[in-house]
Amino acid sequence: MQGLGLFIVFLPQRRGDAAPLRLRVSAVNCICCLFPHLLISTFPHFSRTSVSFSPIFLLDLPHNYYHMQFQLSEEHLMIQKAARDFANTECLPGVIERDEHQKFPKEQIMKLAELGFMGMMVSPDYGGSGMDTVSYVLAMEEISKVDASVSVCMSVNNSLVSWGLEAFGNEEQKKKYLTPLAQGQKDGELYIGAFLLSEPEAGSDATSQRTTAEDKGDYYLLNGIKNWITNGSSASVYLVMAQTDVAKGPKGINVFIVEKAWPGVTVGAKENKLGIRGSDTHSISFTDVKVPKENRIGADGFGFTFAMKTLSGGRIGIASQALGIASGAYERALAYSKQRKAFGKEIMHHQAIQFKLADMATRIEASRLLCLKAAWEKDNGIDYTLSSSMAKVYASETAMWVSTEAVQVHGGYGYVKEFHVERLMRDAKITQIYEGTSEVQRIVISRAILK
Repeated sequence: MQGLGLFIVFLPQRRGDAAPLRLRVSAVNCICCLFPHLLISTFPHFSRTSVSFSPIFLLDLPHNYYHMQFQLSEEHLMIQKAARDFANTECLPGVIERDEHQKFPKEQIMKLAELGFMGMMVSPDYGGSGMDTVSYVLAMEEISKVDASVSVCMSVNNSLVSWGLEAFGNEEQKKKYLTPLAQGQKDGELYIGAFLLSEPEAGSDATSQRTTAEDKGDYYLLNGIKNWITNGSSASVYLVMAQTDVAKGPKGINVFIVEKAWPGVTVGAKENKLGIRGSDTHSISFTDVKVPKENRIGADGFGFTFAMKTLSGGRIGIASQALGIASGAYERALAYSKQRKAFGKEIMHHQAIQFKLADMATRIEASRLLCLKAAWEKDNGIDYTLSSSMAKVYASETAMWVSTEAVQVHGGYGYVKEFHVERLMRDAKITQIYEGTSEVQRIVISRAILK
């Protein structure tokens, strides 16, 4: 029986897929050649017309049966290298000082825009780079290894603001706002966006919006306050979730494009944070701000759905950020273990350190696979809600654990700023909180697996 077998050819069904994959089938499955009813009953998604009963079967399989590739394409490797080089040459110099003084990395963001990294997934029709989500994950990891304050700005502009506008905005909104956002600049000046959902009384419970937008006929009158807003003072455009009909609850929430320069928009003081201190985090207040009707995104009541769909993709970005923080801490701990000596030998020769490094490497690799799977599903039009939540909760907890252990590997040196790992540990914590806490991710995951 060992030499008996047939080949099944998997036919690609999407543009850009690899050549048909031939899989060796066990002798047991060869029976299906003689008894097609067995094949169809065993694999109910196969139709009789999709199977050719000959020495080679041509199976029209669902897209999620495609061959798994654990090798990056040349294009992906080029993007990864470009991001790594940028992080080391542009982000690393001055990163400790920017963290200490809470300095927004405007120069680095402008250069990211020149690379096309502020609108990576946006179509070239709207000024973007037209890359896939896998490319975005790779770039986010590399930049987050060095400076998570830069990567969070990049993440918000890419996966929350730009993606939301491209996916749900109308043509006029895309041309007016998406194009400069994807390019990261307008008339030579920085032009980025912010996503305004959280409020003093609406964090994880995003349905409890207190910001209101009263319909005045030709415009909406916006009043309220938003907090924890990344890019708060640096953004030119805000996507603001607001309640237009309290009686309808979540179905009464809408999303509006609001320009920071409009009368009635006030930027509060910058938050003094534990980590990602270079990022621009503020409260934003709205007092009788007139928002034109044409600046509402989608149909009436679409705001909450918009927020949830956009955040599902945003979680891939934050998972990738967490992955990068973990990878950066691990790489520094690994390098330090090869240099530091204790008891007459490099500490990498001590089993206690070896086991820490082994666990770090394993958790990071698992996090990377979760991130890439979520990105792959998004690129292939598969529902990625579950995968993005799994990636975010696991990668963020990995980042916190790995960075803490990296400090431990460094000993006393890990506790000072010069060796970077204490900053990575402080940066890691926010990944367990923003764009959906770890507890919220577990709610999403449990609902998906228990339904």
